[in-house]
Amino acid sequence: MQFSFYALTDPGQVRTNNEDAVVFDEGSGVAILADGMGGYNAGEVASGMAVTFIKSELVQWLNTANWQHDTNLIARGIGICIDRANQSILNAALSNPQYAGMGTTVVAGVFKNNCLILGHVGDSRCYRLRHGKLTQITKDHSLLQEQVDAGLLTPEQALLAPGKNLLTRALGVDSELAVEIHAHEVQDNDLFLMCSDGLTDMLSDLEIASCMKKCAHLPDMAAELISGANLAGGRDNISALLAQAKATSTKSGLISNLFGAP
Repeated sequence: MQFSFYALTDPGQVRTNNEDAVVFDEGSGVAILADGMGGYNAGEVASGMAVTFIKSELVQWLNTANWQHDTNLIARGIGICIDRANQSILNAALSNPQYAGMGTTVVAGVFKNNCLILGHVGDSRCYRLRHGKLTQITKDHSLLQEQVDAGLLTPEQALLAPGKNLLTRALGVDSELAVEIHAHEVQDNDLFLMCSDGLTDMLSDLEIASCMKKCAHLPDMAAELISGANLAGGRDNISALLAQAKATSTKSGLISNLFGAP
């Protein structure tokens, strides 16, 4: 399986600064998105630290280790990198009073062969579009999601309930961090979207799916998502990181080699 990536971020219609951060490394199949929080520019610092640290550590690990096709070990590596980023953010906040209280969500994925190993903390999400159906494959670490899980609210009620952005987990809050990590099978033509809540608070899942299905190319798709969120109000920073899977044909490659085809 081969993967193509594209990322776009926008401050939205209300805020002048952008506390979202997105990075990817196509060669290693690494993609990371973070949504920072905190006073002054602290949110930008936290999210920037998270994506920079996790990408650097994870890419280096994947490129030097001989276990890069072992799903369990990749999952362990993602967890370790996110935990170390958490410690770095905590240390920075302790060393710099202006960064006190800063934190960030994160969603970090490694796309390898026919698998996505995905770790996340907070309410930044990852979706999969397969055969025209959009599925949320992360679960928000938020107070509202806990109420839904406990049966106190229906998913429909949660959409309209207050306190949508009250998180139960984030980097930079506590030295003990629970990172949720899962492996997902990838099929040919699967399309994945990592996004901040600036997108999901403005557009419903049906609207997100419509934007994604409207465009054939990742840059156009990302622009359509950002534009849709801005037209709906753009109350927060908006980020979209897209990854598309395409199956590679080993058979055709072998035939080309045998017969000298270009």
